[in-house]
Amino acid sequence: MDCFLKNIRLGLIPIVLISFYSCNSGPILENNKIIETSEPYLALGYVELPYGNDNLLAELDRGDRFGRDHDKIGDVDGDGVIDLVVGARSDDDGEIDAGAVYILFMNHDGSLKSHQKISMISGGFSDVLNEGNFFGYGVAGIGDYNYDGIPDIAVSSPVPPNNSLYIIHLNTDGTVKSYTKNQNIIAEGLTAIGDINGDNRIDIVACNPGSDDGGRDRGAIDIIFLNEDSYVSNLKTITISSSKGDFGSGIEDGDKFGGREVAMMGDIDGDGTIELAVGAFMSDEGKGAIWMLSLNSSSFNVESKIKITEGMGGFTDQLITTVNPNGSYGANFGHAMAAIGDVDGDGVVDLITGANQQYEGWGYILYLNNDKTVKSFSIINNSNGGFNLNLPDEGRFSRSISYIGDLKGDGSIAVNLGGGAGDTGSLYTLFLKPN
Repeated sequence: MDCFLKNIRLGLIPIVLISFYSCNSGPILENNKIIETSEPYLALGYVELPYGNDNLLAELDRGDRFGRDHDKIGDVDGDGVIDLVVGARSDDDGEIDAGAVYILFMNHDGSLKSHQKISMISGGFSDVLNEGNFFGYGVAGIGDYNYDGIPDIAVSSPVPPNNSLYIIHLNTDGTVKSYTKNQNIIAEGLTAIGDINGDNRIDIVACNPGSDDGGRDRGAIDIIFLNEDSYVSNLKTITISSSKGDFGSGIEDGDKFGGREVAMMGDIDGDGTIELAVGAFMSDEGKGAIWMLSLNSSSFNVESKIKITEGMGGFTDQLITTVNPNGSYGANFGHAMAAIGDVDGDGVVDLITGANQQYEGWGYILYLNNDKTVKSFSIINNSNGGFNLNLPDEGRFSRSISYIGDLKGDGSIAVNLGGGAGDTGSLYTLFLKPN
């Protein structure tokens, strides 16, 4: 869930459009054997968390849903390596399904160095969560909000009566230094989108796919701006739904627009608007869809939009509509997504998304044209993409996605994809490199 908007500022650090070397298909090495791949990147393997007998696995219980949402934070402990925040929305600390988050201190190779849990009874967090509060349903790294040199996080607990957005200021050991609580906010996913209003603070999108704005379960997103004290500026919040934000027609009942994460794409077509990718994962009989929204650079309302789904917007893959083992239906394309940089070297930022109900769960890298349509795509699953994954049946791989960046420091890209929804939950860190 990272941002590639030109001249965005994260805290006090300017972020510019990330560029990559031109990509060509080629071989990769796996277990000293050359495996040919036709993808426009080199697949460099993956790391799965939790794994083996590590301390993190020992803390997780079946059904905790670790990896429900995740994001990079920055270097919390000062060791020069990017650290992560991961939600476990169904953790039972204090109350059943009260929820928790984990701060993961990482090694360069994607393995876990150590972790710190934050819950109602852990990590110095002192607020009271209700049963079924799902604290950690949404998480985001938001830069250094209190200017103490340590990056901070946003965490949502979307279920009433404590439906709130917490801005948590961290210590270097991952415990809570302080927090602010913003009440009456529903966010089943959070995305940091950079500083789009120019106030030197990271802005956030709160996803509310269950919103009834304009019709039953049509869904909505809120673009949230926080002040210097980490409180939401309610008068500045922008809601985009079928009835607000100048979206216009296109969202139907049950579409669940907003999904679990959005992706800030920057000004793809160079026309002065900023592009925001937003999923509607139950659209079109559950196949799912992605809306590429062009937002006005000052009002942030929708100026134009393009829908991407099977047979639309240049996307040609077939998406399922059958009933799934968990009782839902369809592929749920566009459930989560992140901007991934210019993987194929054509000068246009690309998008990673998924269809987490398509068999074991399929990831997709969408290579975009500058008119915001899909030029081509790569599939990432047990059989495709070059990563040699071993995902379980109905594993819901790609149900959550976040962009890490160059974790290894070697020019490769690390991307996190969540899965394992019915068990403890899993996080897969995929490493790939434009050739």
